[in-house]
Amino acid sequence: MFLVPISRLPRDYSRSPALDVAESDLAYRVKLDVPGVKKGDVKVTIDGRRVSVQAESATQTEQKDGDRIVYRERSVSRYARSFTLPVEVDQTSASAKLEDGVLALDLPKRGATAAAQLSVN
Repeated sequence: MFLVPISRLPRDYSRSPALDVAESDLAYRVKLDVPGVKKGDVKVTIDGRRVSVQAESATQTEQKDGDRIVYRERSVSRYARSFTLPVEVDQTSASAKLEDGVLALDLPKRGATAAAQLSVN
């Protein structure tokens, strides 16, 4: 196994989380993997069709007197992902839920309405 010292990684290094997008007539349902992240550390931005997600998880490690860190990967995890959807999102009706390291976004399409049946006169 080849180890890269954390000092060689750029400070703004971000992981791109795995992403699933499902579409219905009314909305997009998006799931992203962001393990170890708390609700308050997630930022979701919607601008028309563009959706951006940023999250950060800082792991606190207790260091005892005389210990020297040789290698550390778990100190900070940053996640960033942006994507563009085919239709604009209704920002006021959008919602997000974080559970078990999975961020679920419910993104209603702008101007989408439920199917309705017209009566013929």
